[in-house]
Amino acid sequence: MIRIVVADDHEMVRIGVVAYLSAQADMEVVGEAADGVEAVEKALALRPDIVLLDNVMPNMTGVEAATDILKQWPEAKIMMVTSFLDDDKVYPALEAGAVSYLLKTSNAKQIADAIRRTVNGESVLEPEVTAKMMQRLRRPNTTALHDELTEREMEVLLLLAQGKTNQHIADELFIGIKTVKTHVSNILSKLDVQDRTQAVVYAFQQGLV
Repeated sequence: MIRIVVADDHEMVRIGVVAYLSAQADMEVVGEAADGVEAVEKALALRPDIVLLDNVMPNMTGVEAATDILKQWPEAKIMMVTSFLDDDKVYPALEAGAVSYLLKTSNAKQIADAIRRTVNGESVLEPEVTAKMMQRLRRPNTTALHDELTEREMEVLLLLAQGKTNQHIADELFIGIKTVKTHVSNILSKLDVQDRTQAVVYAFQQGLV
């Protein structure tokens, strides 16, 4: 059962999301919050599998809430579900540690599917968000960072770009999950990126996939 905390200051939106997710056989909404401060309190008290945050909320923004949650609970998985695609909303959210970023224009099924994928270790981003990150990661007039990757590290990167979890990669390449984690760590270091999401965006930007 996937345990979820939903934070959104718009009551009708929150009620609708909670109702749909609660109707899913594999999901349970264990907490609701109407602002960022309450979202932090509920997330830390309930330790759900995933925290759905609106980006713009009173008292504390979604970015501030995500930062506070992850500071006290680094293993938390944060998904932003918001109305905003502005640079000053998207980049800070991802830099704060949000794993996935969806728009409220997504239908309920898309949000539920994204929750499942996020819990399983994937990053789910709106296409517009991916495009923004690709543009930001462009490094003109520099040698390709991925040239430093070993053949095995390149295989792992391409599987990451397919949305594979560490366990799926281990199974497909017939290697241990600890070895996969080591490869992922090396990839992040060599590509000079902070997380798996940025590594995947880099792969798309460079035309590797």
